[in-house]
Amino acid sequence: MKFQLKRSGNSSNNKRIVFGGGGAVLGAAFLMANSSIGPGFLTQTTVFTSQLLAGMGFVILVSVLLDIGAQLNTWRVLTVSELRAQDLANKLLPGLGYFLAILVIIGGFAFNIGNIAGCGLGMNVLTGMSFETGAIISCVVALALFWLSEIGKMLDGFTKTLGVIKILLTLYIAFSAHPPLGEALRQTILPEKISTVAIVALVGGTVGGYITFSGAHRLLDAGIKGQDQLPQVDRSAMSGIVISSIMRYVLFLAVLGVVVQGVVLDANNPPASVFKHAAGELGFRIFGVVLWSAAISSVVGAAYTSVSFFKTFHPVFVKHERLCISVFIILSTVIFVWIGKPKQLLIAAGIVNGLILPIGLAIILIAAMNRTLMKGYRHPVWMQLSGWAVVIVMGIMGAKAIAGDLPKLWR
Repeated sequence: MKFQLKRSGNSSNNKRIVFGGGGAVLGAAFLMANSSIGPGFLTQTTVFTSQLLAGMGFVILVSVLLDIGAQLNTWRVLTVSELRAQDLANKLLPGLGYFLAILVIIGGFAFNIGNIAGCGLGMNVLTGMSFETGAIISCVVALALFWLSEIGKMLDGFTKTLGVIKILLTLYIAFSAHPPLGEALRQTILPEKISTVAIVALVGGTVGGYITFSGAHRLLDAGIKGQDQLPQVDRSAMSGIVISSIMRYVLFLAVLGVVVQGVVLDANNPPASVFKHAAGELGFRIFGVVLWSAAISSVVGAAYTSVSFFKTFHPVFVKHERLCISVFIILSTVIFVWIGKPKQLLIAAGIVNGLILPIGLAIILIAAMNRTLMKGYRHPVWMQLSGWAVVIVMGIMGAKAIAGDLPKLWR
């Protein structure tokens, strides 16, 4: 059942729209949050916490602030314009949308290879099977999810369920790790170490690339758009940021509690070491569940959002959406099986997508100033300023990370 949004003042009609879109509103929040709480998120948070210790709290705080600046701007502008990001960019400047679509698709593909790698790691922890076999089985599971149910309803229900599971299990591990809460909170405000590459990787991994647009595109597909729906849009965006932020800080505390005890993490699978040392064999199995859940939900989110950018190129991509999503997932799996190196892939994907973020957000902010495209809507000045701050900060740090830190991952 579809709802057509009207700009009339009929309150009963508006109530029906809100009620009908309620599942998608929360679903979009979880889609964004789950896309960001993927295997790269687990690996990046663990690796950088082991380097920065309690100072990682500050990195998380900065990344959350940057997330807010990126997400609120993007979700508001797209839903008010009632256009997907690439279509809005094409109306702003012919051809610009195709450029943005190519960037996001490449970034989403890089992410999805890392997500498939995470699936393989998770299955390896749970069953002992090889990374490659686990990735292939997970690929089949992801394909089944898209082919056996209606895409929108599957996304909403699947992402909510896995999101709650991940947070609760990681909270148990954090409690078992006994982290130094006082020191963590102090350095969240007054850090002793600051890492530019950690901020870029974390922001890139949580709102970079396709993730910036995942929730907004889901709302558009559900018919939640127009100025009348801005309260719903804001609530959905902030819910997604809160969900991912809670998971981020809980995981940071779990890692901190382990590394301050002098534990040396496994270089090939750092997060697994944290869960195992915190809660023994049970913790190790819990990690397998958390990692696989994080990875498979990110596979679903990356494939869905990346293919939504294909729709600009030709109507055939709209008509054969499931087939396009399937090809996207299968190719990601094939490349991972061929390349390997899951840890490096996960961190590299975050850095690459961290550079895509300022480009995509700059396009959104320029479009926000076009009164015709925005149908008379005035975008708040404070949001524009916060958005441009994200563009400048992430542009500078992203370029630095690409030039100086990305090559080091493959040495």
